[in-house]
Amino acid sequence: MVELNNFKLKKMAAIIITQNTELTQKAIDTLKTCYDPEIPVDIWELGLIYELNIDKENNLTMIMTLTSPNCPVAETLPPETEQKLREIEGVKSAKITMTFDPPWEKEMMSEEATLELEFM
Repeated sequence: MVELNNFKLKKMAAIIITQNTELTQKAIDTLKTCYDPEIPVDIWELGLIYELNIDKENNLTMIMTLTSPNCPVAETLPPETEQKLREIEGVKSAKITMTFDPPWEKEMMSEEATLELEFM
């Protein structure tokens, strides 16, 4: 269970704020190419993305977490992801904010990710 603003959530899907659904889909597709090298599931399906926001000028902001504050890729994964998002045609700018509140829990993974990791 995850507690957010005194609400208990079993799974937490990303909050998506946008008026450009095509660009949003491109961003999600890009996030699905980003992996923690220790886990063979992309960061979108792992549930590491808490919020994705694309404003009217196509500036992209995102709030994400990692599986742990001590994650070995804490210094590299966020900037690499941010760079990939910047390279999407139509994105004016991209900025990632890291958070560990609420902390990531395995229940945040999609069904696809859960099934993938169960077979390992």
